[in-house]
Amino acid sequence: MSARTLSLTVSPEQDGRRVRSLLQGPLGLSAGLVTRLKQRDGAVRLNGRPVRTLDAVRAGDLLEVDVGDVREGVFVPGGPALDILYEDEDLLIINKPAGIAVHGRSERGEPTIGAAVARYLGTAAPFHPVNRLDRGTTGAMCAAKNGYMHDRLRKILHTDAFRREYLALCCGAPPAGSGVIDLPIARVPGEKKFSPSPEGLASLTRYEVLASAGGISLLRLRPETGRTHQIRVHLSALGCPIVGDRLYGGGTGAARPLLHSASLRLVHPLTGAQISVSAPLPGDMQEVLRAHEIETVL
Repeated sequence: MSARTLSLTVSPEQDGRRVRSLLQGPLGLSAGLVTRLKQRDGAVRLNGRPVRTLDAVRAGDLLEVDVGDVREGVFVPGGPALDILYEDEDLLIINKPAGIAVHGRSERGEPTIGAAVARYLGTAAPFHPVNRLDRGTTGAMCAAKNGYMHDRLRKILHTDAFRREYLALCCGAPPAGSGVIDLPIARVPGEKKFSPSPEGLASLTRYEVLASAGGISLLRLRPETGRTHQIRVHLSALGCPIVGDRLYGGGTGAARPLLHSASLRLVHPLTGAQISVSAPLPGDMQEVLRAHEIETVL
């Protein structure tokens, strides 16, 4: 098991409460994680002894819980070498390359970010991506090292405690230098794409034009929601699809949609530390900027 133990000394105000209420309350475990922990012998302890989640506690008791994932001691091949932007005992932020899926079907033998993380950790551990990126998208991507941290990060993902900024090269230019795209989106029936739809899920993206020349624009984008293909659908609906995004009308100007997760800023759920990472603009996007003589300071 990966090492991550949480502990709590029961206060007088907590005297008589059940273990489960403390796990889900002060310690912040999800109901699903508590259920999984019940299947592990000794994962939850009171004063050093295994305890049931329905048992009551007394003031001064020490409650401990092992929330690290159970890992098989098996080396998992596959996946690219990781470009690590930040790491601690609970989370990992990498610079994802283009052309690699976050998840994949192992029987196909294709490289995936999940397999690369397993190889880096040296064991077959569960993979917990927080902000997923499309196969063609590059840049900063956060993954939790255990299910507990994954739950905590997912709770703050679309709040001010977890801010994501993207850079995109788009065809043409938006009608205004900055703005908000507020369009619900839904999957197109029978297809692998999405489109604006009144029946879709609420989706909001903020954008700012950084530079324009030669029929393309460099945009900074901040998604307030996290729908699949959200930025790609929103820019296409605005009339300026991402360069290289064949699925949404961006033509063949690049081998992939030129969308990059440029930065992540988050508050660590356990320590309260402010974490800020940036991923450098990939070479293919730099080449397009040079070809169109776009100069900008990022």
